[in-house]
Amino acid sequence: MRINSAIQAAIDLTAGAAGGTACVVTGQPFDTAKVKMQTFPDMYKGIVDCFVKTYKQVGFRGFYKGTTPALVANIAENSVLFMCYGFCQQIVRRIVGVDRKTKLSDLQNAAAGSFASAFATLVLCPTELVKCRLQAMHEMQLSGKIIQGHNTVWSVVKGVIQKDGPLGFYRGLSSTLLREVPGYFFFFGGYELSRTFFASGRSKDELGPIPLLLSGGFGGSCLWIAVYPVDCVKSRIQVLSMAGKQAGFMGTFVTVVRTEGVLALYSGLKPTMIRAFLANGALFLAYEYSRKLMMKQIDSY
Repeated sequence: MRINSAIQAAIDLTAGAAGGTACVVTGQPFDTAKVKMQTFPDMYKGIVDCFVKTYKQVGFRGFYKGTTPALVANIAENSVLFMCYGFCQQIVRRIVGVDRKTKLSDLQNAAAGSFASAFATLVLCPTELVKCRLQAMHEMQLSGKIIQGHNTVWSVVKGVIQKDGPLGFYRGLSSTLLREVPGYFFFFGGYELSRTFFASGRSKDELGPIPLLLSGGFGGSCLWIAVYPVDCVKSRIQVLSMAGKQAGFMGTFVTVVRTEGVLALYSGLKPTMIRAFLANGALFLAYEYSRKLMMKQIDSY
């Protein structure tokens, strides 16, 4: 049965939301460590030191600072991402001149994912800014960059509106785009290549949970290895702009390299890679299974 394009979009959007939720629940503590180590690399010797200090200073809840905006960010991003991914796959089919039911190659799927990420960036940037600021609020106070921190989502939102207006939520938009567009090429490319490997000539739709988990983890790892320095610059722009005017992408990038060295751009890479494998494995597993379930329900009517 041929499914209406609007229903297909709704299925992709809902499955993306399920995937985004699984991603946050699995990886939030590691994401918190990543943001802290990216923004204040001098405060932490490594991932273990970051976890220990966070627990001693803030308690267990410190690992889940920014969870609400992280959930909103990931649900919004992945809903839009996977909905647009379906549309972009159709656009790629038109460009290469094949039928709408033709399976795309791994490279073509990677291109479709890259196009789709540009749309997802528009909903991701504001929520990720709030998340990053909440996660690094304690360090901003310790370093003396701000006198009084904001401990709730609403207080951060109110602070952004009062200081910079609605456009303040889009600080770091250019660096987010620079991360997302190439990053999701490697994300979807790595995922599809890994699924092709595990399928070994069979249909990819027949793969079980373990190959899907491993494929999602591989795709997530490919993304972060490719664009990690860009993400580090983005985090600094979004967090440090709380304390006053912050340079743009090139200005921040040059300052970090000159004053701290190239390796500073890779601060927090270890928790990121752990999170990337676990969280993106969970993301694709939740996405694929919830999508299959909804498709079966539609086909039964």
